[in-house]
Amino acid sequence: MRQKKSPLGEHLALVSVKYNVYPAEVVQALINAKRDGKATCGELTVDYRGKTKEDIIFLIKKDDSVVAQFRVEESFLSQNNDASFETYMSTDKIRKKMAKQNPDALFSAISDLRSGMKHVNLKAKVQEIPKPAQVHTQFGNTAMVVNAIVSDETGTIKLCLWEGQISTINIDDDIEIRNAQVCLFRGEKQIRLGKNGTLNVLNPTETTTSALEVD
Repeated sequence: MRQKKSPLGEHLALVSVKYNVYPAEVVQALINAKRDGKATCGELTVDYRGKTKEDIIFLIKKDDSVVAQFRVEESFLSQNNDASFETYMSTDKIRKKMAKQNPDALFSAISDLRSGMKHVNLKAKVQEIPKPAQVHTQFGNTAMVVNAIVSDETGTIKLCLWEGQISTINIDDDIEIRNAQVCLFRGEKQIRLGKNGTLNVLNPTETTTSALEVD
């Protein structure tokens, strides 16, 4: 049985992870190689090898070793593929590759988070914990919820916590979030743990924030 070829986006994502370049840089190198015949991308060299009726053929090398050769539809190079690459970069195959090469690469930067992303891992610091609010849930009962503000060196985002989750963090805690999702609520992005997400405090502080006092 013939093995199904990997989608082009996944293939480029694998190349970017293995050789430590951004997928967008690989695509730009393809565009430049199509125009100039050759282009560089980090330690990689991209050669334009010709064109068929529908596809453009590229060869990617590192030094004298061939990394990959593949065909690209010309329309692919004129599209904005950021969302597609974001999907491919979060697949299990790519994550396993990233984890094998660099465990820290499994963690996203806040500036890279987009609404709809799943299986997100994040390291951040707790900056603010507002006073919890009581809300009515879809199940007909009430629950306490808070949108804490967490940050890393690239930006800030809200972290939605419910009930018992709220008391697990304090201001200035360094936290590690795994398997979370990014949602859009009232026009703002926020991290939600959902059913499968976890939150661990890396350096618990001794102070208890007054935000946890509820009327």
